[in-house]
Amino acid sequence: MTTDVTTAGPGLESLLSRIIPRERLLTRPIDLVAYACDASFYRLIPQAVILADGTAEVQALLALSQQYRIPLTFRAAGTSLSGQSITDGILVETARHWKSIKVEEDGLKIRVQPGVIGAHANRILVSYGAKIGPDPASINTCMIGGILSNNSSGMCCGVEQNAYHTLESLTFILPSGRSFNTALPDADERFRQLEPALAQGLLELKARIAGDPVLPKRIRDKYRMKNTVGYSLNAFLDYEKPIEIFRHLLIGAEGTLGFIAEAVLRTVPDLPVKYTGLLFFPSLHAACAAIEPFRQAGAKALELMDRAALRCVEKQPGVPANVATLPPEAAGLLAEFQCREEAGRAGLESAAREGVEGLQLLDPPVFTHDSSRQALLWKVRSGLFPSVGAVRKSGTTAIIEDVLFPLPRLADAAVDLTRLFSRHGYHEAIIFGHAKDGNLHFVIAQSFNQQTSIDQYARFMDDVVSLVVDRYDGALKAEHGTGRNMAPFVETEWGAEAYAIMRRLKELADPAGLLNPGVILNANPQAHLKDLKTLPTVEEVIDKCTECGFCEPHCPSRNLTRTPRQRIVVRREMERLRQAGDSADRLNSLARDFVYDGLETCAVDGLCATACPVSINTGDLTRHLRAQRHSQFSRWLALLIAKNFATVEKGVRVGLRVGNHMQALLGDRPVTSLSRLARAVLRSLIPLWLTPMPKPPRVPLPTTRQEGAFAVYFPSCLTRTMGRLPDESGSGSPAEALLVVSQRAGKPLWIPSQIVGLCCATPFSSKGYREAHLWMANKTVESLWNWTGQGKLPVVIDTSVCTHGLKSCKPFLSTENAARFERLQILDSVELAADYLLSQLVIRRRERCTVLHPVCSLVEMNLTAKFERIARACSDKVVTPISAGCCAFAGDRGWLFPELTASATEQEAREARSAGADGFYSSSRTCEIGLSRASGQVYRSYLFLLEWATRDENH
Repeated sequence: MTTDVTTAGPGLESLLSRIIPRERLLTRPIDLVAYACDASFYRLIPQAVILADGTAEVQALLALSQQYRIPLTFRAAGTSLSGQSITDGILVETARHWKSIKVEEDGLKIRVQPGVIGAHANRILVSYGAKIGPDPASINTCMIGGILSNNSSGMCCGVEQNAYHTLESLTFILPSGRSFNTALPDADERFRQLEPALAQGLLELKARIAGDPVLPKRIRDKYRMKNTVGYSLNAFLDYEKPIEIFRHLLIGAEGTLGFIAEAVLRTVPDLPVKYTGLLFFPSLHAACAAIEPFRQAGAKALELMDRAALRCVEKQPGVPANVATLPPEAAGLLAEFQCREEAGRAGLESAAREGVEGLQLLDPPVFTHDSSRQALLWKVRSGLFPSVGAVRKSGTTAIIEDVLFPLPRLADAAVDLTRLFSRHGYHEAIIFGHAKDGNLHFVIAQSFNQQTSIDQYARFMDDVVSLVVDRYDGALKAEHGTGRNMAPFVETEWGAEAYAIMRRLKELADPAGLLNPGVILNANPQAHLKDLKTLPTVEEVIDKCTECGFCEPHCPSRNLTRTPRQRIVVRREMERLRQAGDSADRLNSLARDFVYDGLETCAVDGLCATACPVSINTGDLTRHLRAQRHSQFSRWLALLIAKNFATVEKGVRVGLRVGNHMQALLGDRPVTSLSRLARAVLRSLIPLWLTPMPKPPRVPLPTTRQEGAFAVYFPSCLTRTMGRLPDESGSGSPAEALLVVSQRAGKPLWIPSQIVGLCCATPFSSKGYREAHLWMANKTVESLWNWTGQGKLPVVIDTSVCTHGLKSCKPFLSTENAARFERLQILDSVELAADYLLSQLVIRRRERCTVLHPVCSLVEMNLTAKFERIARACSDKVVTPISAGCCAFAGDRGWLFPELTASATEQEAREARSAGADGFYSSSRTCEIGLSRASGQVYRSYLFLLEWATRDENH
C-alpha cells in the first residue's frame, strides 16, 4: 500500500532527505522558482530539486516516485525549447555530477554521461580528428542527456549522424529501478529475465507494426527525414532484440521511458577545412529553390534566414554591412563546404562555384576561408533565436517552432508559412533553419497575459498543424523533441494506429505514468495552452533575456547558488508576486535569499555576456541592485576612500605585512581564526585571512626613466599592494618582471611616480558605488592623458581585470575625458608581450608543460589566443583546462565569500593538477591566489615565465 504525497512540504522533504544529502536537496522557494523554467514558453514550479549524484540515488528516487506517486523529471542543461525539462513534481538535475568523459578506440567512440556539454566532448575529440554526430546550435550549452533524449541533430549532421544513428550503447535505469548496460554480452538475456513484460511487449509491438499493411512504409518514409514527433518507432524496424529496440526507443523519448546514465557514441570525422559564404536572394522562395543545387554540389550546411531574421542581427559583429540595405522580401543562405585535408580547398571552391551557378542572387557570392570570419557568421546563426527573442516587445515571450517540409516542396511551404503569420497577426515573425534538410524554424513573439492572446495562439497552432500535416505531409517537430507544445498533435501527424503503439509503449515502460508526464503523449487537446510562462517587465538591462540558458556554463556561481538565467527568472518571479500583491511571504522569502544567491555571490565577471547572443551582462543587474542597497553614508564613505586611495594602498600593504608576520609567528590556523572572529562581529566588512596570502612588494614602484620610454606603465593597485606570493619571495613582483622583459626587447616602460592612489575604478563599479566609480575613472583618465603626452604613448596595464575595467569606462567619463579616452591606446600586458615584445626576445629555455588560466577579462577582450601564444613560445606543451572559466575571486569575493571561489575553481583545479605541469600561470594577482588555493599549485603571473625563458644567465 502506498501513501500519496501530492504537495510540497515537510513530508516530502523529510522523505527525500533520507536518500539525498541535505546540501543536494533544494526546497527553498528561491531554488524551486529558479528551476521552474527552461528555454521554452512553459513554466512549472517543482516540489523539490535534486542534484543527483550516482545511479544509486537515481534508483532510490525512482522508488520513492513509484511508492508515493510523485512525478519525476530529469533535467540536464535545461535548454529545451518545448518544455521537456520542467515539472511540478520532483526535478532531478544531472548537469552537475554526471560529467565523466572517456575517449575510446583511438577516437572512434566516446563514453559520456548526461551532464557533459556537447562542445566539451568535441574539444576532447579534436586531437583525434573526430566529433560527436549531433551539432545543435546550442552545442556550447546543451548536454548529452538532452542531446540523446531529444534525438538532437543540428546544422550539418542531417539524419545520418544524429543521436539515434550514432548510438553504440547505453546504460539506463527503468522506473522499476533496474539498471541495464546494453554493451554487455548478456544484456538482452538479462533484460528478458528481469523485465519480462516489457521485453515481451516490445516484441509484440514489433510484430504488430510488421503486420500492418501501411505502417512500416510510413515509418520508413518519416525517418528518412528529420522527425522527432512521438517515439522513435523506427527502432522496431531497425532492430530485433528487445534490449536493442528499447535502447533506441530511449533516444528521443525525452526522459519519459527511463533514465540514461551513460552512453557510448560512435564519433564522426571532424572536417576542419571549411569554405563558407553568406548569399542573398531576392525572395524567400528563391533562397529555398537554391537548396537542391547546393545539395547536389556537396554543401554540408545550408542555413536559411529570411529578411526579418536578418534584420534582427544586422548590427551584430560578423554580419556583412550590406545586410542593412537588403530589400524587404530578401532572404539569406549561409552555405558551407567542408573537407578533411588542406589539399581539398580548391575542390571546395569549385563545389561552391558549381552550387551558385545559375542562381538568382542580389549580390555576387562572397565565400571565405578565414576561420575567424567563419566563426562570426556561425555565431550569428547559432544565436539567431535568442537574438530574435531579444527584440520582442517587453512582456511577450519568444516562441520557436521546428517544422519540416519535404525538400521538393520547401519553397512553396515556406511562402505558405509566411502567409499564416500575416493571417494571424504575427507581423514580426521570422523564419530560419537547416534548409538542407527541409527543416525550418519559425519564431513569433507572443503574450500570454490575456485570454485573447492565448486564443490567438491556439488558432495559429491549429493552422500550422493543418499546413504541415495535411497540406505538405511534413513533420511538426524535426529536432527539438515533441515536448508539451506538440504533444496534443502526435496522433494527428502519425495516425491512430501508430499513436496507439506509442501509448502502449509508454504503458509498458512506465506503467504508473510518472516519468515526465504530459510530455510526448498527452490526452488533453489543450495541453499546449496550459502552464504558459508570462514575462513581466523587469530591469531594462535584463528584460531582453529569453531564458535560453546559453550563459549558464560560463557562470562561476552556477554550482553554488544561481546562474545568470536563474537570477533573471527569480527577478521576474518577484515582479509577478509584486504585481499580484497577494503573496507577501513568498516575495519576502525570495527577496531575502536573493541577497546572497543573487548579489553577494555574483562575480560580475561579464562572461555571461560573451555567451549571450544579445550580450546581456547580468553583472550590470547586480551592480544596479547593489547600488540600490547602499545607504547615503556608505556612498559618501566610498567616495572618501576613492579620493584617499593612496592612504588605502598604504594601509593594505601594512595589513599584509602585519598579517604575514603574525602568520609566521603563530601559524595559519590562529590568524585565520582571528579573522573569522572579526568577520563574525563586523559581518562582511572584514575579509578572511586564507592562505596563500600575498606579501607587499619590496618597493611599491620600481624606478624607471621617462626618457625614451615606449609606453606608460600603469601598475595596477593589486600589483602595487600584493606584489608577491609566498613562493615568489625570490623573484620580485610582476611589475619588476614586466620592466625587465620590456627592457630586453628594447621597449622600456615608464612608471609615473604620481600613479599611487589611482586605479581602474573597477572595485567601486563592481560594488555599485557610482559616485566613487565616476570620480576615480575620470581622475585616472585625466592623469593618463597628461602622462602619455595627450595620447602619444600607449598605456600598459599588468592586470587583465584592470585593463578591461579601464577600457570599459568611457560611458562614465565627462565629455572632456571621454574625448581624451578615445585618443588613448590602452594595452593589456598580454597584448604588449604578444605584439611588441615576443618577436624581439630570444627564447633561451622552455618549460616542459605549462598550465594556463585565462582570466575572464582576457576572454572578454579576445586575448586568450595571444596569451596562449606567449606560453607556447616558452613551453613545450601548453594546457588550458576545458573547464577554465572565471575563478570568481572578483576583487574581494575570494576573501569575503571563499566558498564562491572554491566552487568556481573546483573542476578547473582538478584538471590542472592532473596535467603534470611545471608551471601554472595567469594574468591577475587575485585569480592566481584563487587558483593556487584551489589546486594546491602555485599560480604566478605569466610574466615570470616570459622573464625566465628569455633570461641570459651569463649576464
